[in-house]
Amino acid sequence: TNPGFVVRITQAGLDYAHQQGIMILEKELAQLKLPDISGDSRVGRVGKVRYELSRLRLPNFHLPYSRITPISNVGLQVSISNAFAEMDGDWRVKFLFVRDHGSFDLKAENVYIKISLRLGSDASGKPTVSTSDCSTHISKVRVLFSGKLGWFYNLFRGIIGSKVQKILEKKVCDIVDKSVHNELQTYVQTLPVTARIDAKTGIDYSLVAPPRATAQSLDVNLKGEFYSLAHRSTVPFSPLPLAFPSDHDRMVYFGASSYFFNTAGIAYHEAGALVFEITEDMIPKEAGFRLDTSVFSAFIPQLEEMYPNMPVKFRLSTPTAPFLTIGPGGISLKPIVDAQAYAILPNSSLAPLFLLSLVRNVSAVIDVRSGRLVGSLDVGRIRLSLKDSAVGTFEV
Repeated sequence: TNPGFVVRITQAGLDYAHQQGIMILEKELAQLKLPDISGDSRVGRVGKVRYELSRLRLPNFHLPYSRITPISNVGLQVSISNAFAEMDGDWRVKFLFVRDHGSFDLKAENVYIKISLRLGSDASGKPTVSTSDCSTHISKVRVLFSGKLGWFYNLFRGIIGSKVQKILEKKVCDIVDKSVHNELQTYVQTLPVTARIDAKTGIDYSLVAPPRATAQSLDVNLKGEFYSLAHRSTVPFSPLPLAFPSDHDRMVYFGASSYFFNTAGIAYHEAGALVFEITEDMIPKEAGFRLDTSVFSAFIPQLEEMYPNMPVKFRLSTPTAPFLTIGPGGISLKPIVDAQAYAILPNSSLAPLFLLSLVRNVSAVIDVRSGRLVGSLDVGRIRLSLKDSAVGTFEV
C-alpha cells in the first residue's frame, strides 16, 4: 500500500537522536550482574592454585564513542568504541597449606561493541525491533589484587583477566539482547498508531510497510489517513505513489501526498464540520449595507415583497468532500459550496429562500524561504448556479 505520509531520518538526524539510546544502554550495562568465577591454575613452582572471585560488582560502564548508522535491508547498526568498564569484588585463594582472601579491582579497556537492530512492523502497523547480531571485543583487561600476598596473586592475574574478559564479552551481548527485547521492543509496542485531532476527527499513522534502511537514511512509510470519530468509512480512492527527495542534507524530511489532505476533507465532511453560517453581525461595518432582504431587491424584487426588511442568513456547506490535487506546478482545488439563504422571521424561525451552488478554481504554490513556509494563492472566478428557490426564478 502506498503511504499518505512519509518520514526520512538521515544520518545527521540519527546522530542527534542516538544520544538518548546510548544513555539507556549505559545505565543497563552498569547494572550487569556477573556470576562468581572459580578455577584452578598452575603457577611456577608453587603448583596448582585454587582461586575464587565472588561478589562481583560493575559500578561503571562508560560508552564515550558511539554511532548509529542505517544498514541497508536490515535496519540500524550501533557501533561503540573505546568503551571501558570498572569492576571490583572479593577473591579467595588456596594453594598448598596457604589460604588467603582480599579484594580486587578490574578495568576493561578498549571495549568494542557492534549491535545490529532489525526493524519491522506487525499486522497492526506498529514498529518492531529485534537484535539481529551482536559482537563484543575487549582489547585489554587489567586486574589488581589487594591483600597480604597480593603481589603473589598478581602473578596469575592474566589468567583471571582472560576468564573475566570472555564472561564480559558474552554478558554484554546478553544484556543488549535482553534490553532490546524487554525495554525497546516493549516500548515501541506501546506507541499509538492513531491520534485524536479534535472532537470530530482522528488520524491513522500506522506503518504500511517495515521501515526501509539505506546507506544514507531510514525511510518510514505511514498510512497518513484522517477519519471521522463518529463513523470510519472506507476511503473511495487509493493513495498515489510518493517518492522521497534525492538529497540527504537535512536531519529529517516529511512528505505528504494528496491522499493525506483529501482524507482530511472526507473526514471533516462526514463529521459535518464543513458547515459555516454568515449572519449580519459578521458583516464589517465599513461595508455600508445590512444583510437583509432589501439587499437583493435589485435582482429578486419579489423577495422584498414576500419578506420585507427581514434579516437574512446564509448557511454554507459542501455537498461533496473537497478534493485537492498536488502536481509540479503546485496545489489545485476546485471546491463546490452550497449556499442556502434563509429569511429570519420575527419569531426567530427560518424561512428558506434559495439555494445557490458555488464552484471556484483555487491554486496555490508553496515554498520555504529562510525556514518559513510561504506561498501564493490564485483564486479564480466563481461560477454560480441556482439549485432551488422558494421565491421564484431569477437570474444568478
